[in-house]
Amino acid sequence: MTETLIKHADHIITMDDQRHALQGADILLRGGVVAAIGQNLKADGAAVFHAKGKIITPGLVNTHHHLYQTLTRAVPGAQDALLFGWLQRLYPIWAGFGPEEMFVSAQVGLAELALSGCTLTSDHLYLYPNGARLDDTIAAAEEIGLRFHATRGAMSIGESDGGLPPDALVENEEHILEDSIRVIDAFHDASAGAMVRVGVAPCSPFSVTRDLMRNAAILARDKGVMMHTHLAENDEDIAYSLEKFGCRPGQYAEDLGWTGADVWHAHCVKLDGREIDLFARSRTGVAHCPCSNCRLGSGIAPVRQMRDAGVPVGLGVDGSASNDIGNLVAEARQAMLLQRVQNGADAMSAGEALEIATRGGAQVLGRDDCGQIAVGKRADLAIWDAKVIENAGSWDPAALLLAGPMKVDALFVEGRQIVSEGQLTSVDLPKIIARQNTLARKLAEM
Repeated sequence: MTETLIKHADHIITMDDQRHALQGADILLRGGVVAAIGQNLKADGAAVFHAKGKIITPGLVNTHHHLYQTLTRAVPGAQDALLFGWLQRLYPIWAGFGPEEMFVSAQVGLAELALSGCTLTSDHLYLYPNGARLDDTIAAAEEIGLRFHATRGAMSIGESDGGLPPDALVENEEHILEDSIRVIDAFHDASAGAMVRVGVAPCSPFSVTRDLMRNAAILARDKGVMMHTHLAENDEDIAYSLEKFGCRPGQYAEDLGWTGADVWHAHCVKLDGREIDLFARSRTGVAHCPCSNCRLGSGIAPVRQMRDAGVPVGLGVDGSASNDIGNLVAEARQAMLLQRVQNGADAMSAGEALEIATRGGAQVLGRDDCGQIAVGKRADLAIWDAKVIENAGSWDPAALLLAGPMKVDALFVEGRQIVSEGQLTSVDLPKIIARQNTLARKLAEM
């Protein structure tokens, strides 16, 4: 059984039930879990990682992404557009994707997340042109080594039926449900320590029918998997819901079975007080994506109010076409700063924002085995170098989101080290980047 002994860490921010913060302590990893935490631990035959000068946190958790979009960063014509115009600019480009584009873009996006301290990520893939499948992104996650919660997204209302997506990017609803069953049966692992789980995720209320939303919820609960979609992202989103459905997004979600501890919604920038109370009562989760919300001018999500009410909240970097980068520690800093802009300088501490990025995200994804450093929990650790220039002069090195590195020094997932000295160990990253850039150039020429 593989063992790693991490020795003499300057600071360990556990995010355990007691929120312990330790100095000069050790962590023993054995068989994919945290086996012991304490001073002067011994383990004959274990690999030793010397952590003096390092800060250790739980691996960060990303609750919303569109990995395929790493191929469409900073696209002219979409850089300054609002959500609906942004989508209309990018849909024709995405229609040119296939299996290779899905696989390579996922590799790049996952590598970027890993280097920012992320050990567990979800992905919302809702278009499948030219033979692309969810399988392509799952294969990429296995190669990079991240824990992965893939969601089988879908769009079924094309332009000819009054929707936003081109007809070529929508699917038959019967096929969507059949393929959802296929990928769940093939890949979903419900056990503790699972490296791959699968969820059901119609893209949004304005890209699928009521029937698909309802049937997807029935299917997910029959299969025992989680459910995910976009909700209440901006003012256009609210206006669409009122016009088409005669109610606000929260009511629409509740009516169709889309609230509960097995559901999480992306964005929720425009939830009102009643909707926040609904989510709190039902334990419905929210993936907060502050950089994307800023990039698209959507607004500032009421995270302070959500957390005070008891809504489970995690962080998401969102797709690279709307965020342009996928750095999860930067996302946590942005979340903290925006809540201060909205609610005052004491509205959110660096520690609370880090908790949202770790334990909070794990809760949203239904992973009580992740998001904290505690005996028996999964051995997912982010190790940060306290000797970098960003931390120089800091009186509180553990306040990473105020003065700390934006790139991880080492990363362990299931006890396996996949980042060492700031470099990925599992793949040839320059080769992947070159392949991605070649594909991006081909798409730009189409």
